[in-house]
Amino acid sequence: MLMYTLELSLRYSPFPLSIQKKEFDDVKRIYDEIKSSMNDTLESSNLIELRCDKVQDKLIAVKIKEIISVQIYEKSSVAGGAKKPGFSLNID
Repeated sequence: MLMYTLELSLRYSPFPLSIQKKEFDDVKRIYDEIKSSMNDTLESSNLIELRCDKVQDKLIAVKIKEIISVQIYEKSSVAGGAKKPGFSLNID
């Protein structure tokens, strides 16, 4: 089954937080919401709550102003592998 992972990097935290969604549209909507909130110039303490499709009881609440990066990547449980998160150069 193909899953899409949304990964957040937080200020002063060495470990990212992540959730997985079954549908790309769901993860893209959350990504866009976070990106838009990060771009707001107002100093606020808005929270965003994220729910994982893979682990049903997994909920994460994060203050938007503590997020320093957000990324999406896909992971296939069938192959057991994942596309490498971030950016990479394929040099042949």
